[in-house]
Amino acid sequence: MTSETGGARRVGRLPAPVVGVLGVVAIVALWWVLALTVFSDVGGRGVQAVPTPPQVIAAMVESGGEFYVRNFSVTLAEAGIGYLWGNSLALAASALVLLVPRLEPVIMQLAILTYCVPIVAIGILLVVIIPLPRAGEPAGNAVFLAALSVFFTTVVGALLGLKAADRSALDVVAVYGGSRLTQLRKVRVIAALPAILNALQIAVPAAFLGAVLGEFFGKVQLGVGPAMIAAQQGLDAPRLWGIALVSGLVALAGYGAIGLASRAIAPWSRGGTR
Repeated sequence: MTSETGGARRVGRLPAPVVGVLGVVAIVALWWVLALTVFSDVGGRGVQAVPTPPQVIAAMVESGGEFYVRNFSVTLAEAGIGYLWGNSLALAASALVLLVPRLEPVIMQLAILTYCVPIVAIGILLVVIIPLPRAGEPAGNAVFLAALSVFFTTVVGALLGLKAADRSALDVVAVYGGSRLTQLRKVRVIAALPAILNALQIAVPAAFLGAVLGEFFGKVQLGVGPAMIAAQQGLDAPRLWGIALVSGLVALAGYGAIGLASRAIAPWSRGGTR
């Protein structure tokens, strides 16, 4: 009786890709209905602030692929540089805590400070400190905010993973004369790998968002931020929505890519055997 019930449950359960497609279809349908009914009159000066999906797609086709490549390439470069710098510093700080435990309060306070300080205030200061880039070059303030956006989550995730190492394995290394550095290399890093990869995965959309926010403050000529500002000032809601949707897809693609890499690097974290 139990096996029959379990078999019925397995037969009735939809695959994850099918559930994802159905969810996307449902969201688009709901968006379409609300744009034509509840939000049809939202927006001033005769502008439909919430366009329908066909209007957004038409605006994306009209803008052309070159428009998105030109602007997103700059923002992706900023997000990538900030991602590397922010995560590298976060992982180095986490390792330093294990080697010199007395530094943990200082590093955690620094990480919390980077998370709590308003990005708006930092962005305005960076406009004064960092020189403006040339057209098409990564903006320094966008890179800085991208790095700042990932530092806290990576520090916390890495520290949780490094501290979760098996105590008996650490004792074995200590008994054979191993130092804290040896424990870090031989035991802690391997144990913390799934947590570190999860933190790096979460940092992808955070870095992209930080880069976009940095472009709002830096008077940058090219990028996702300037493209959004131009669409907003031109009251071009369909193009603005199109840029926002592509931004979400780009961040989701980066998140998924790191997730696939995580399964290949640390398959045991997902229950895999290879």
